[in-house]
Amino acid sequence: MADGSDYAVRFEIDYPGRMDRLTTLLRLIWAIPILILFGLITNTGGGYQYVDAAGKAVQSGGGGITAGLFVATVLMLVVRQKYPRWWFDFGVELARFSARVSAYLFLLTDKYPSTTEAQSVHIEVDYPDAMQLNRWLPLVK
Repeated sequence: MADGSDYAVRFEIDYPGRMDRLTTLLRLIWAIPILILFGLITNTGGGYQYVDAAGKAVQSGGGGITAGLFVATVLMLVVRQKYPRWWFDFGVELARFSARVSAYLFLLTDKYPSTTEAQSVHIEVDYPDAMQLNRWLPLVK
């Protein structure tokens, strides 16, 4: 098995052992509150609809907070060659919450996803030094 220290991102889910059959059966019903919270945090709310000059209805959407984080990070790296630590930490915590919700839905854990605790899903990401990054590479990648 490869050593995890060679990678910038480390992802691990603790083995749950025997899972409760009742919680597995009712998982989609019990997941509704956390899915609503997750949807409010990550989605744009469905975008908006308008009528163009030809009278055709056009649907438009923004992409949510993850798309906004991506675009803002690319702009910060290209223009200022800076990546604030608090901005990075927010993205990592959002990824951790997303991983907890996904692990619960895909029956990888029996613990209801917490909004604050790591629980049985662990993600560690190394903070990049923005000064050593190529400023134009985010535009290509």
